[in-house]
Amino acid sequence: MKVYKALIGFCVAGSLTSPLQAKAGETTMKLSLSDAISMARQNNSSIKASHSRIDQAEARIVQTRQSSLPKVTLSETLMVTNDPGAALVFKLQQKSLQNSDFDAPKMTNPNVINDFNTSFQVMQPVYNADAAIGRAIAISAKKAEEHMAVRTEETIGFQVSKVYYGLILARKNIDAVEQSIKTMQGHSNEAAKGFSAGLMTKSDKLSTEVRLSELQEQKLLLHDAIKDATDALKVMLHLDAHVTIVPTGDLVVDGAVPGVENKTVPENRADLKALETSRQIAGYQADMARASRLPRVNAFLQTNLHSDNIFSGGSSWGVGMNVQWNIFDGQASAGRIQEAKAQEREAMYNYENARSSSIVEVDKSIRSMRTAKARIAVAQKSIEESKVSLDYIGSQYKTGMAMTFELLMREQAHTYAKMRLNQAKYDYCVAKSELAYYRGN
Repeated sequence: MKVYKALIGFCVAGSLTSPLQAKAGETTMKLSLSDAISMARQNNSSIKASHSRIDQAEARIVQTRQSSLPKVTLSETLMVTNDPGAALVFKLQQKSLQNSDFDAPKMTNPNVINDFNTSFQVMQPVYNADAAIGRAIAISAKKAEEHMAVRTEETIGFQVSKVYYGLILARKNIDAVEQSIKTMQGHSNEAAKGFSAGLMTKSDKLSTEVRLSELQEQKLLLHDAIKDATDALKVMLHLDAHVTIVPTGDLVVDGAVPGVENKTVPENRADLKALETSRQIAGYQADMARASRLPRVNAFLQTNLHSDNIFSGGSSWGVGMNVQWNIFDGQASAGRIQEAKAQEREAMYNYENARSSSIVEVDKSIRSMRTAKARIAVAQKSIEESKVSLDYIGSQYKTGMAMTFELLMREQAHTYAKMRLNQAKYDYCVAKSELAYYRGN
């Protein structure tokens, strides 16, 4: 019974799986691992979202062009008033002022006047240090998003690999369970014959039926896990709900396991490069806060058309230079510099932590590969030995020379050995994928 409980836990915990047969109305899609990863990179919503963030970063770069390009404004203003001062000024701007307008009673109580003011203004930045640094920040931010998009693709590819290998594992486990069911059905029939002939007790007969029921239950659990994992894979590949995925690959164990001296993490791994870029951005932000203390210089050109009837009357123009210097901002810029320095330190610590964690993960993956390969050798030997033992006890059982509990123990051991081999191969393949993921290749 302990063996059976271990077997159940082993199968349920390790099985991410796919359906063996398509239901009516469903489409069966055969996929290799490379095809699944390629499809995920094209269709996965998380990857598309990461590319959208790159587009957003590109849009922010476009926005920073305002630091060097002119700003052009056209406006139209209508003013109706009988204000004495405004009436005099409007007539002057409209170039319609006459000597009679200086008559004191008329100046004091002017008639209602209309003024259409068509204004055209061009503002050209000449010197804006913090805006120029802001553009460098936007460009670096886009690079960081590009690195993170690459890492998102690698992450999704790794997740697809795990689920894909889980589908293969589950199918192999179901094959093992079905073989055991077939074997136990034969032994159960023998037990029923023996019980009918009075050569076997009812307890022995029921023991074979109980074991057969356990295997049937195990098969049901595996099929449920298959459906859950298939649904998860369809979400990652953005496939229709009526598609049934059948993996065409296998749990391949090949090549030598890397040594511990090869557990280095390359500096050009996408997420590490993104963190390094974030540190550069924080440094730029400190420079930008310092530059905000410098004066800003803008040149401008403005033309105005004033008339009592739109688009007619008097026009004027002006050209000038504006210098704005924020001498004291209540320590706001000092606080931004302090904040940017703290952000730069945070980015440095995040980079160091990610790199250290990755080295640990690489070491763990290498260790898992080595252990899985050793487990494979042990499981293969166990399968051979348990098969010989099961065949011998099975033949003895048919002649009444072996007890039922001996047969059940041998059958459980043989089934467990086959699943141990499947699990060890699965663990090896996943560890190999983890190693490639944490190394960034």
